[in-house]
Amino acid sequence: MGPWFHAFLDSDNFVLPYSRATKTVYWRFNYTSLPLTMQIRIACPNDLGQIVAIYNQAVSEGNCTADITPLAVAHRKEWFAGHTPDNYPIYVMEEREDQEKIITGWYSLSAHRRKRMALQNVAEISYYVDKDHRRKGVGGQLMEHALQEAPKLGLPNLFTILLDTNQTSIAMLKKNGFSKWGYLPDIAEFPDKICGQFIYGRKV
Repeated sequence: MGPWFHAFLDSDNFVLPYSRATKTVYWRFNYTSLPLTMQIRIACPNDLGQIVAIYNQAVSEGNCTADITPLAVAHRKEWFAGHTPDNYPIYVMEEREDQEKIITGWYSLSAHRRKRMALQNVAEISYYVDKDHRRKGVGGQLMEHALQEAPKLGLPNLFTILLDTNQTSIAMLKKNGFSKWGYLPDIAEFPDKICGQFIYGRKV
């Protein structure tokens, strides 16, 4: 997948350049028909409610995460505090339209066995998109951003663990250069099914 932070010279579509200084990406699609501005930025504490709401959508769908019951915002504060901009950050996709700001998706980079020094160059990536904004390229844009940012953070090895029923996410991972690194068969027991988990990863 080629870089998407270049500028189009086409009069109907344009993209503003990626800013390494601010670690923020701005772009605009279909300017004449869809005046929608978006940015990918570091998450702040005020975002936690929307982050958890998007995650709970995945919980209710039953094939995107191994959690069975929705999470409370209060129970995710410690998780959020464990992710800092310079060390395993959380990024959100924010859309701005008619002065309103909403989060349409997010991803996090998390430590893999944090206290084991030989694994400090590894991160687990988790990503979720609001159900009303899927199939609009949000997930792919978040993933491409993660692939750009991870090496800057000293994290050249990324992996993710996902249910084997999550075919949409598997397809997106393959499209972004991830390959299957492992499989854990029949370990996720839901009230109505049992399924396995894939481990997909790549070097960046």
